[in-house]
Amino acid sequence: MDQARTTISKIFNGEPRSYTRFNLTQNMEGDNSQVEMKLSADTDEEAEVNGVGEKMNPHSPPYYPSKLSQRSPRNICFIAVGILFLFITGYLIGYVSHGNKVNPKPVNCPLPEESVAIIADAPVSMDWSDVRVLLKNKLTESNIKSTLREFSSANHQAGSSGDESLANNIMGKFKSFGMNPWTDEHFVKIDLPGASNNRVLFRGNNIGSTEGYLAYSAAKTVMGPARYAHYGRVEDFRRLQDSIIDVNGKVVLVRAGLISFAEKVANAERLNASAVLIYPDPANYQIKDDTALFGHVHLGTGDPYTPGFPSFNHTQFPPARSSGLPSISAQTITKRQATEIMSQLGGKNVREWMDGVLPGVLYNLGEDKDVITVEVNNVLTEKKIHNVFGVIKGFVDADRYVVIGAQRDAWGTGYAKSTVGTSLLVELARTITDMIKNDGFRPKRSIVFASWSAGEFGSVGATEWLEGYLTSLNMKVFAYISLDEVISGSDSFKAAASPLLYDLIEGTMKQVSYPLVPTKSLHEQFVSSNWETSVMEPMGLSHSVYPFQTFSGIPSFSFRFTSTSKLYPFGTVEDTYENLERYTSGNSFKLAKAAGEVAGLVTVRLVHDHLVKLNVAKYTSLIRKNVLEINSKVQTLQASGRLPKTLTMQWLFSAQGSYDRAANALVNVIRNSDLDDMEQSRIINNRIMRVEGNFLSPFVSPRESLFRHILLGSGEHTLGALLDHLTAIKEGAESANVDQFRNQFALATWTIQGCANALAGEIWDLDNQI
Repeated sequence: MDQARTTISKIFNGEPRSYTRFNLTQNMEGDNSQVEMKLSADTDEEAEVNGVGEKMNPHSPPYYPSKLSQRSPRNICFIAVGILFLFITGYLIGYVSHGNKVNPKPVNCPLPEESVAIIADAPVSMDWSDVRVLLKNKLTESNIKSTLREFSSANHQAGSSGDESLANNIMGKFKSFGMNPWTDEHFVKIDLPGASNNRVLFRGNNIGSTEGYLAYSAAKTVMGPARYAHYGRVEDFRRLQDSIIDVNGKVVLVRAGLISFAEKVANAERLNASAVLIYPDPANYQIKDDTALFGHVHLGTGDPYTPGFPSFNHTQFPPARSSGLPSISAQTITKRQATEIMSQLGGKNVREWMDGVLPGVLYNLGEDKDVITVEVNNVLTEKKIHNVFGVIKGFVDADRYVVIGAQRDAWGTGYAKSTVGTSLLVELARTITDMIKNDGFRPKRSIVFASWSAGEFGSVGATEWLEGYLTSLNMKVFAYISLDEVISGSDSFKAAASPLLYDLIEGTMKQVSYPLVPTKSLHEQFVSSNWETSVMEPMGLSHSVYPFQTFSGIPSFSFRFTSTSKLYPFGTVEDTYENLERYTSGNSFKLAKAAGEVAGLVTVRLVHDHLVKLNVAKYTSLIRKNVLEINSKVQTLQASGRLPKTLTMQWLFSAQGSYDRAANALVNVIRNSDLDDMEQSRIINNRIMRVEGNFLSPFVSPRESLFRHILLGSGEHTLGALLDHLTAIKEGAESANVDQFRNQFALATWTIQGCANALAGEIWDLDNQI
């Protein structure tokens, strides 16, 4: 072997070389035509010898041996013999050594501990059908029933000892599942009844006190003639104006339902009403005559005395006040009290509003002699509240996460309001952690489980968390699923969500059985020809997901099994297990399991797939619908001379087209990408996750207008407000201002264009497509 090695070395006119690296030198034409291959494994030796025995300068040009063609025939013969000898010798050695190991004994080579951990935690992607079956089997009705009984509480108002006890219980559950839970503490101002109950007098006579009240009402005593305004919607007050019925300085009576208490009061305040009384009509509610209503009238979410910023104990801001707080009084009254007042009202009536069923009531609109006095004695109180969190960390993109949450507090027992959601939150945490520990499920992204406090006062705990960690959550939280009020009936299924989630919701409805007819899926049971029309409803302040969607720009989803005939008595002492059983015909546990499956499957699908299941193309139809409506009204007003011809729709149409093209281009990118490439998937996911947040107007301060989403939010910056402004210009309303409209029009246009640009990719991909 030594002789053969010496022979080969002499071929290259030198001693055996001592290095193994490749050295590629590119020639003038760009070809890697010169390759020096160094044969020895000793890479650290620097003192190398050239062909004449001199040390090589490491900075000198590489040495190349003379060409084989310059060798004599005798040398070539030696080369052939040497190669043949090496081949035969190597073959014989390999055969003999291998032949002695025909039946080798197994060798135990234990892996280092860290290697075992890496293999155990490797993200094994289970088939989605297996994941789906696993979750549905592990989320059991018996476990849900047991947890519901454990978390039922007669008193757990926000900031109370009962609320804190439930928070500690949830912390304990999360720890028992192997999580490392944490809490988030806030000091918030909430409105509570004063030492003396609020009072209502009719024609000077006290109609009795009530335990019910409306938080954040103006605390004062007012007097004025009564006026009935149906549900207190904008169209209801417009109907009064058409009938030349003025509500200025009047006490307005409205029915509970259809819109939130806060919206009813805000609509009345815009027309200078002095106070609002809200009652439950038997046409809507099946509750006792003296059952009181609880609620709040803050036209917003979060602590109204720290608008746009969090209520931490170290917050040092001058006194602030949300623009959504009313300056007029508001109070709830019982069915019995409403009957006593409204049976004596005079004046004319509106036939379409006579659909109520208060006994002996004609639903007259009221006269000036029908004077009502409203006395509100609410007291503003500071309370310490806690949000509780647990997390399942993802195995690939742990810094991207879905949040699933539920309100924990309630005014009374709050069984359907908070107990059901809290119990499902705990059971889903138990189920998914068990899937990971025992069944090999490996979510790619993280899941955060959140229990919120002070939800009854307008999603206070959740909003304060969003305000406190807004920058930390940006481009990290990509979806929120709410478990609030998921059961209030059994014959209808409704949902409110970001359009990005529509496809996922529809697909999930096809995978969950309707518990009252197990042979049918939810989709088969509740969807007619158009699933969006059958199931989806507008998202508003009454939905606890609203601040996530419109303040933080997080695609959100809430849903509920409900009744088509009667409203469930949320916000009353009648929100109990017994009544929920009555409203669901004894199927509350089965419906709870179905609700858990819906929320669980949506959550798990969002963290399972390579790409997050958000369809950016779904916003194209909503943008187009708004743009076409604006265009129609603009053309009409320009034809009548109420808008200048210089106002052009060109740029708004261009922005709409840009979004359409960007969405379609991303669909093509996804179709042509290798989604098994984790980096490629992450890049695409980043583009998808930016969409919702880019619909938040960058030209609006969160302190002035919290809900900045131009399509789903509220305020002058929204496309809906542009349409309302055009209507006001058409009607010649005092609030109409053409210059203000043009300014908001331009800002909304650029917000859409900016969203399209971000969706299109990097700035070098835009190619001046603005």
